[in-house]
Amino acid sequence: MTVNFHPDAIARPGVLRIHPYQPGRPVEEIERDYGVTNALKLASNENPLGPSPKSLLALAGSADFSRYPDGNGFHLKELIARRHGVDPAQITLGNGSNDVLELAARAFAGPGDQVVYSQYSFAVYALAALGAGAEGVEVPAQNHAQDLDETLNRITPATRLIFIANPNNPTCTWHTADALRNFLDRAPQHALTVVDEAYAEYMSGAAGYPDCTAAEWLARHPNLVVTRTFSKIFGLAGLRVGYALSSAAIADLLNRIRQPFNVSAPAQAAACAALGDGDFVARSCEVNADGTAALCAGLAELGITPLPPAGNFVTFATRFTADQLFEAMLHQGVIIRSLASYKMPRHVRITVGGAEDIARCLIALRAALAALAEADGG
Repeated sequence: MTVNFHPDAIARPGVLRIHPYQPGRPVEEIERDYGVTNALKLASNENPLGPSPKSLLALAGSADFSRYPDGNGFHLKELIARRHGVDPAQITLGNGSNDVLELAARAFAGPGDQVVYSQYSFAVYALAALGAGAEGVEVPAQNHAQDLDETLNRITPATRLIFIANPNNPTCTWHTADALRNFLDRAPQHALTVVDEAYAEYMSGAAGYPDCTAAEWLARHPNLVVTRTFSKIFGLAGLRVGYALSSAAIADLLNRIRQPFNVSAPAQAAACAALGDGDFVARSCEVNADGTAALCAGLAELGITPLPPAGNFVTFATRFTADQLFEAMLHQGVIIRSLASYKMPRHVRITVGGAEDIARCLIALRAALAALAEADGG
């Protein structure tokens, strides 16, 4: 019997157009493939301090792994609600904030609908649109930043979701409270605006930076969804915990399609503890500020001017392609992020690590650039 089954023939067209998200390569893979030891990963914007000590204690004493977690995340929602001054009914928990971005696309967009996002924005926005069967509408960036006026111009009656990253990974650009209020006041009510604040905690000292999770923002804009994550400043990337804040009505819809146990019991315990460790967050901000200054100073000595930094990463271009520099850095045992997939063919992104990480990275970068220059004939 001849089997003539072709899954592509029955797959959704949007899925066929997806190029899977490529995460930063793991340390073990680089050590194995490049013959290096003690490889340094500065590709995924992880906290160099690791998790909060309180989170580690909570993990050590977390619940029986043979039991399902609390599917509603009662205690975690209570703490998140207290942190932001909202009702727990306004919260949707996710397996990382990536999960709630996908939930928003699945709940509100589909074939015939449009999802609007900026050029150079987080790759998952486009992937979420395609996966839902919707049309992605990419708005040309202005000086690497999302052009909010042009974003408004691209909204049509078919628009169901608008993604805005604040700050944006990988371009470090961000919008002030006044700019976002102006946008939200003018945005039509037939579409949700999703403000992705994955790096918000690192922006606490930036004048004019908004906290869109505040209750008054959500009350004034019933079509606003704000996403946060425990993967960045809280150092829990491996546990996958994120959340969305919105009106209770939107949260109800998102929770209808959310997997019932999408955040594990250890993850919930660690996240609860993290929210109670303000000293760790403050220390993480200090380490990041010092590290950003040191990394930018080192780049200046190499004649490199990065994009104005925000969050916990630095993005810059060189005369070599992003993939060339990425590969050259691997040979030095340092993993950075090529931004070629973002259509930024000469830009790379480097996570701000600790002082020793940055010193080692700069030594590796100098050697990598020298090797590339020599191979290029000087």
